[in-house]
Amino acid sequence: MTMSMDKLIQKIVAMNNPTVAGLDPKLDFIPGYIKEKAVAGYGNTLKAAAEALYEFNVGLIDALCDIVPAVKPQCAYYEMYGAEGVDCLARTIRYAKAKGMYVITDGKRNDIGTTMEAYAKGHLGQTQLIDGSFVEPFGGDALTVNGYLGSDGIKPLLETCKQQDKGIFVLVKTSNPSSGELQDRLIDGRPVYEIMGEMCESWGEDQRGEYGYSAVGAVVGATYPEQLTELREKLPHTFFLVPGYGAQGGGAQDVAGAFKDGIGAVVNSSRGIMCAYKKQELDERAFAEAARAEAIRMRDDIMSVVK
Repeated sequence: MTMSMDKLIQKIVAMNNPTVAGLDPKLDFIPGYIKEKAVAGYGNTLKAAAEALYEFNVGLIDALCDIVPAVKPQCAYYEMYGAEGVDCLARTIRYAKAKGMYVITDGKRNDIGTTMEAYAKGHLGQTQLIDGSFVEPFGGDALTVNGYLGSDGIKPLLETCKQQDKGIFVLVKTSNPSSGELQDRLIDGRPVYEIMGEMCESWGEDQRGEYGYSAVGAVVGATYPEQLTELREKLPHTFFLVPGYGAQGGGAQDVAGAFKDGIGAVVNSSRGIMCAYKKQELDERAFAEAARAEAIRMRDDIMSVVK
């Protein structure tokens, strides 16, 4: 069986593109004609909003699936539309997977014991129905998680990763401005993010794939390139999900340190890709073509520094 992170790396290698497109759709990002169509069909309702999100996502996925290996839907942008939005998330994941894309569900889940097991079953694994049969509710390939409850919050996921061939990305050094308030604090002279990274190494030590990376990845932001480079050296078996490129200010040189021998990380861009048509001041009906052009520009930019 090919391990989950191996599947992602194989797609990255095949497409020569270590990037992931974030699907964090706000109604503001969605072309007016899509929203008008949704309202005509469903009224001014949560259902209409969710349908507009889904049509936008389908357009993006169709435009990106042959050049970008993965998508990363952020749960919050769907949950804000209630049950209809959550259904849109599930449909978006199914559609992306049907198009051959690797799906990182960005939920940053954080709990312990059986509660974390429930998150694992819902987002990565299978849930048992009344008659005893099992179904896959969401079907993501990987899930972002918060490790600050310690091993009690991670170990329940590891069994699902092993059984269902899935992966997780643990928050280690995040890209937001205030991340250092906690993550840079020292414990026995070492920053918290370094200790969390070491825990990722140990959590994943018995689930390493053919490229040497385990099922337990780490979220490490492009906005802190020194720490990114430092952690790459210290965490040789931990694959990185790197937010912060593009709209948050990170560039190709900032992410270069995440890679070793051409692999080791996947770099995210959300708004930069989704809103490319706005930035380029193009007709809104060209949103998908603009997203594709931006994804190609991003790929070439990053590959210029990845050896």
